Amino acid sequence: MSIKRIEPGKRMSGAVVHGNTVYLAGQVGEGSTVTEQSKSALAEVDRLLAAAGSDKSKILQTIIYLSDMSTFAEMNAVWEAWIDPANPPARATSGAPLATPDYKVEFIVTAAI
Repeated sequence: MSIKRIEPGKRMSGAVVHGNTVYLAGQVGEGSTVTEQSKSALAEVDRLLAAAGSDKSKILQTIIYLSDMSTFAEMNAVWEAWIDPANPPARATSGAPLATPDYKVEFIVTAAI
């Protein structure tokens, strides 16, 4: 079975397609709030899924990391406005320190093609 790498870089690819599944690298967004970063990161999820021939209706699983769990409701407001309500994926959310203190949220997505 072939492997296709989307936007490969020195350290990682933006996404990897294997068979009929696409695995996205962790997506972080721009902005100073969880709301801004969530909207920006999820727009990037949309872009990468489209590049792989998929979309948010085909998301199988999303893992979300928050640098501060007190922002859970703020992130959920963005998530619920964005996600395809007819096709919600399996999801987990955890608190964790992220790569830099500027990052407040990170989304890791696996989807079908």
